[in-house]
Amino acid sequence: MIFAGITKSSLLDYPGKIAIVLYTPGCNYNCYYCHNREIIENIDEFISNTEIMELLKKRVGLIDAVVVSGGEPTLHYDLIPFLKMVKAMGYLTKLDSNGSSPEIIKKCIEEKAVDFFAIDYKAPKSRYTEIARNNNTEVPVLETINLLKNTNQNFEVRTTVIPQLSLNDLIQMSKELPELPRYVLNPYHIPLRYLESDTLLVEDTPYSEAMIADFALNLKLYQPNLVLPF
Repeated sequence: MIFAGITKSSLLDYPGKIAIVLYTPGCNYNCYYCHNREIIENIDEFISNTEIMELLKKRVGLIDAVVVSGGEPTLHYDLIPFLKMVKAMGYLTKLDSNGSSPEIIKKCIEEKAVDFFAIDYKAPKSRYTEIARNNNTEVPVLETINLLKNTNQNFEVRTTVIPQLSLNDLIQMSKELPELPRYVLNPYHIPLRYLESDTLLVEDTPYSEAMIADFALNLKLYQPNLVLPF
């Protein structure tokens, strides 16, 4: 596996667990609000496999889980062998994905390589290409989410409440999704790095946590297992 970033200890990335987070380079989406843009374009350096393996061996018994995030991990051909190796070391595994490759998610399930999945649902159907860009649509994402639900996987779906999403957009998204075991609304924060052409989008006024909490009251009518991370 190729990794371009690492968080050596996190209490936020795997519910209820202490995790190491590894970030893969590259993504097939181009969301303006991406917080990891430095690893999806013009990557300066990678983390050596030796460093990663030494860390994983050293932290066995001290860290509960390994999260593979990105970028988009499902773009990497050796994702599943890596996850299975990590599990063999005694770690729980979590995969963060934009959901665009349901066939890879299916293989993860068949190989029992992942203990917990987190899938992003970025916009209502009518706006998915606009928000995710690069002509990506909601179709494979919903296929992935329904696959996880129908096979009784441990998973959550996440939406970043960017300023360009209205309450009506969020309600529509909640209706488009199946009833989820866990639906997380994340507040928007201005990324440190972004495209100059996206300046107006990036600098739009974000919703406050109080406003997102008010939105959640409406959304719980359709997604009763909605949670807020604040």
